[in-house]
Amino acid sequence: MAEKSSEQFVIVGANYKIHMPERKKPSFTYRFKGKPIISIAILCIIILGCVFAEKVYNHDPTNFYLDHLNQAPNSEFYFGTDSLGRDIFSMIWYGGRASICIGLLGMAIIAVIGVVYGCISGTANSRVDAIMMRVPELINSIPALLLVLLLSSVMGTQNILKISFIIGVTSWCALARIVRSEVRQIRGSEYVLAAQCMGGSFLHTMRQHLIPNLVSTIMFVVVSSISSSMSMESTLSFLGLGLPVDVISWGSMLSLANKALLSNAWWVIIIPGLFLITTLVCITNIAYYFRRETNKRESSL
Repeated sequence: MAEKSSEQFVIVGANYKIHMPERKKPSFTYRFKGKPIISIAILCIIILGCVFAEKVYNHDPTNFYLDHLNQAPNSEFYFGTDSLGRDIFSMIWYGGRASICIGLLGMAIIAVIGVVYGCISGTANSRVDAIMMRVPELINSIPALLLVLLLSSVMGTQNILKISFIIGVTSWCALARIVRSEVRQIRGSEYVLAAQCMGGSFLHTMRQHLIPNLVSTIMFVVVSSISSSMSMESTLSFLGLGLPVDVISWGSMLSLANKALLSNAWWVIIIPGLFLITTLVCITNIAYYFRRETNKRESSL
């Protein structure tokens, strides 16, 4: 029996070394796998170009070069000129400020209204919650574009603040529904009940306990609202109810598309539209990344 044991087992001493498998360090490709690196890089280039527009453009974007009306792209005017003789290359960087600013302001208004309204509805009793949820349903029963056009015509001449406000107050309903459903799930948690029992106000509970648990869930809607605000501004400007022509933005540049089509000046439409679409696609890719990460976390729980 002893001989059999000695054949099957090997006795080791103090010099026995434990085998530690070597862990491979994550490679550069694995580290950034799935992340929208290209979208982030392109978006950063566009934003930096708009921020430092004075260093980038080579002509005054507000000046009318009447001797160069509807001129095709050349060595002097890199992206050509429009029907008013303005340099499109300079207008792209200068006007991008207004478009991106409208997107950010619209996103901020949507986030504030949607989060606050959703938190109030989610923490209220069933009767108040049912009444409050009828308001988003009523707003959504009206076509969004029709509602925006109605408010735009009522408010008169548009500027960046007005058009951001119009887009924000008509686009918060989807975010409010998401926030309300999430709050209904966590409002019975111990930390929320403890904060309420200790006399914490609604704003304190919302700021300290509700919003931190909602950030990952609502990030996709919040980020994508930037692109929806920018596209809505472009739509309004194309219809003649957005920013006036003298206020340069990518949308107001596209408002000259009718004259450009008649004069066969393709660069007046293609170049601003290309910058707008590229920016919207980059923002959308970043938003989808946040949604994928949120779905991974929820599936791992």
